[in-house]
Amino acid sequence: MELFTPEFGLVFWMFIAFLGLFFILAKFAWPFIIKSMDERADLIDKGVAYAQEAKTKLDTAKAEADKLIAEARGQQADILRDAAKMRNQIIEDAHAEAAVEAKKVAEAAQLSIEQAQKESAKQLKQEAGEIALQIAEKVLRTNINNDAAQQELVQRYLSEVETKN
Repeated sequence: MELFTPEFGLVFWMFIAFLGLFFILAKFAWPFIIKSMDERADLIDKGVAYAQEAKTKLDTAKAEADKLIAEARGQQADILRDAAKMRNQIIEDAHAEAAVEAKKVAEAAQLSIEQAQKESAKQLKQEAGEIALQIAEKVLRTNINNDAAQQELVQRYLSEVETKN
């Protein structure tokens, strides 16, 4: 049982060695260890503060980015709306120009048709007059074979011309 129960002398010297070691550590090692632990605690506190500040800046930057994205989307919507208005205006202008141009073409075609009709009527009258003259000439040649009838006809026409003037 001696292994499990130490003698008083051994316990006494172990206690003295423990106290000596405790005082040496308390005098030289503990201040250095505590100072190192305090520095480490300060470093950890600064790291936590830095992390919180970084998180705050990140949240602020994210909010600003969201705000800028929202503004950009608003501007994009405005630009698209303006582009649609411009497109509709250009289409309306093109339709109006096409209608005006079509009206001009129709008027020009109408004038051309009227002019062609007048020209055709004039030509028809001229041809009808020539045919009438040819028929009249043939009728006169057949009816007036003698000089006396011709003289009488010429005198009648001359008198009609004089009365008209």
